[in-house]
Amino acid sequence: MASTSKWFSNTGLRLSLGRSKSKPRSRSSNPSTSPMSSSPSTPKPITREDELREVFRRFDGNGDGKISAYELRSYFGSIGENLTHEEAEGVIRDLDSDGDNLLDMEDFMKLMTKEEDEDLKKAFEMFEWDKGSGSITPKGLQRMLHRMGDEKSYDECVAMINAFDVDRNGVLDFNESSSNDGLRCVV
Repeated sequence: MASTSKWFSNTGLRLSLGRSKSKPRSRSSNPSTSPMSSSPSTPKPITREDELREVFRRFDGNGDGKISAYELRSYFGSIGENLTHEEAEGVIRDLDSDGDNLLDMEDFMKLMTKEEDEDLKKAFEMFEWDKGSGSITPKGLQRMLHRMGDEKSYDECVAMINAFDVDRNGVLDFNESSSNDGLRCVV
């Protein structure tokens, strides 16, 4: 799977691809276009699944709901990355769950979720004060934020951790950070 990760992580093909090019979806805000509506509608928020579907759509050149080796090569070629046919087939072989030599949306979502979880784990480890402790302390958070140029007081870091500290032990463990977007929100 290492070769698979190479193609999806090293090209900046994260969810930001979906975010950077997607526009918020909204229903008409003109009440006159909807006789049943008496007030303007608010835009529908874009979910993580919406973003993944948009990224998948960019790979799925023919719109059949599957990504072939050819489509994979074509997409990567369009962003300046060379992928041989053998490499494309290898990526698909690594990810294809139903044996049809194509990636469906479910396969794609598993890949992107796995990549995102690995990135979150790496980020989490950067914030650990005691390496290998499995938790982020207020001091560790303060130190890392300082390195990133964000000066926070110790008390501010305590408050940031407390906002996501489910078990109320004063630290943020990986399960707390990944289950409720704690680390994403803290940083």
